[in-house]
Amino acid sequence: MRVIVRFRAIALGLAITVTGCASPPNADVDAAKAALDKAATDRADQYAAESLKAAQDARAALDVELKAQEDKWFKSYDKTKELAAAAKATGDKAAADAVAGKEKAEAVAAKAKADAAARAKAKLAAVRIGGQIKAPTKIKDVKPVYPAIARSARVAGVVTIEATIGPDGKVIDATVVRSIPLLDQAALDAVRQWEYTPTLLNGVAVPVRVTVTINFTP
Repeated sequence: MRVIVRFRAIALGLAITVTGCASPPNADVDAAKAALDKAATDRADQYAAESLKAAQDARAALDVELKAQEDKWFKSYDKTKELAAAAKATGDKAAADAVAGKEKAEAVAAKAKADAAARAKAKLAAVRIGGQIKAPTKIKDVKPVYPAIARSARVAGVVTIEATIGPDGKVIDATVVRSIPLLDQAALDAVRQWEYTPTLLNGVAVPVRVTVTINFTP
């Protein structure tokens, strides 16, 4: 009987020792949380939503495991450390993707702004056909798509558009000057895809303004 009691005492002592030595990997958990917080600060929700979702899922899995260990008598944090490492990795990736996404968005916005400024400048500098300025030759034609609602309503007629053609021969601006409401957008969509030979003035390519018509017949 004394042997059994002594064995139980030893087993209990070992259990207490094991439990006491199995402590949560707080540094790893904190690092995982910090990585996710940084991703949020870097606006991953706006610039890297998918990566942020993966990081949040990893963090949730870590929290579930931590809670599960709290309720156990014999604790083991091996899986917790693995999940913490995974959560940190996905958090770091979300932060990096957010930075890259922001840089890309800013580059796109800057290019759009520069393109808009270039179009505005070219539009102001555009010359009219006549004299030394010969009409450019269209080298790429795109037919307008007749809107179904206009066709069913038997709306037809001519839409007149003033187009500005850049030095490279591409249409950089198009404005309706004679409108048929149901047909205007289809006409603009087509004209904006047209391309011409560059217009030269004293051997230099210049922007030119032309008037074109689109005829819609049912």
